[in-house]
Amino acid sequence: MKALIALEDGAVFEGESFTGPGETSGEIVFNTSMSGYQEVLTDPSYKGQIVTMTYPLIGNYGVNPDDNESAAIQPQAFIVKEYNAIPSNFRATGNLADFLMAENILGIQNVDTRALTRHIRRAGALRGVISTEDLDPASLVAKAKNSPGLVGRDLVKEVSCKEPYGWTAQGPVPGTHFSTAGAGRHKIVAFDFGLKYNQLRLLAERDCSVQVVPATTSAQDVLAMNPDGIFLSNGPGDPAGVEGVVETIRELLHHKPFFGICLGHQILGLAYGGTTYKLKFGHHGSNQPVRDLITGKIEVTAQNHGFCVDFDSLNKDEVKLTHINLNDGSLEGMAHTKFTSFSVQYHPENAPGPHDSIYLFDRFIDSLAAR
Repeated sequence: MKALIALEDGAVFEGESFTGPGETSGEIVFNTSMSGYQEVLTDPSYKGQIVTMTYPLIGNYGVNPDDNESAAIQPQAFIVKEYNAIPSNFRATGNLADFLMAENILGIQNVDTRALTRHIRRAGALRGVISTEDLDPASLVAKAKNSPGLVGRDLVKEVSCKEPYGWTAQGPVPGTHFSTAGAGRHKIVAFDFGLKYNQLRLLAERDCSVQVVPATTSAQDVLAMNPDGIFLSNGPGDPAGVEGVVETIRELLHHKPFFGICLGHQILGLAYGGTTYKLKFGHHGSNQPVRDLITGKIEVTAQNHGFCVDFDSLNKDEVKLTHINLNDGSLEGMAHTKFTSFSVQYHPENAPGPHDSIYLFDRFIDSLAAR
């Protein structure tokens, strides 16, 4: 089934749907991971975006329920060079097409993903429309121009949990005040801005009892649970567009140790008094090099973000730079000198990606003991 991909700048790419008819819009980005497409598809950080995989063969190992990083598929659509409909893997319980069709997500193949990626590299991340129903390029370009972008948009409210839950070995169980959370020495409240399950698994493995709360939870409600520390998760879109959260985090900084990842890192940057900006095409993939300025070591990291904290906007007497991206020099980690608070822009929980940065979860546990 023929499909057209139209970008707001007038570029049009052809492909074929392997999931049936449909039309959708979103910001088109590319991901450079060679594997982990199921984890990418269930990462809430991709809400509002259309993901293009640069690796040419996708679908060869199928899908399975254990590799989901959230309860739903998050991107608006999925673009690949070549789709493999017959998976070969002992863990597979189904194929990628059925996985996408179960949630009415468009999957597009036979696209020149190299040309599309190079175009985004030059022009930046662009709004786009994919359709099998409207094959008029001019019409689709007009739709792309009129589609919502990410700047100023609060996408966290679309992916954050509606009710609090405790994390257990079997997954999430509704409840609050750690009443349903698994047992652990350290009590952690995790703000859900669009979190990935592996973050909770890694905390639980480190003897943490984890209570997950919606992004709109007040500082008073969090303090009433008397946690030992607070975790700020990843999430989608523009941190400056998220309503009410920065004030809550700014109030809590005086009381508890913090660890932030991705959007949680950006929220901390805003709470410190800084600003954020949009990257040209973002960092999406499992092979991004980062230097830890504390140890001097280079980490290969998993990343998925389109915005970044502006380090020059922060008070250098209070916030120190801890990690930098070696591709473009952008801020990848910071720590506060007065509060027990640190954060990174990338995804140390992997899923997918390398395990180079898991030590950050141990650093968080150490900070609880120091506090």
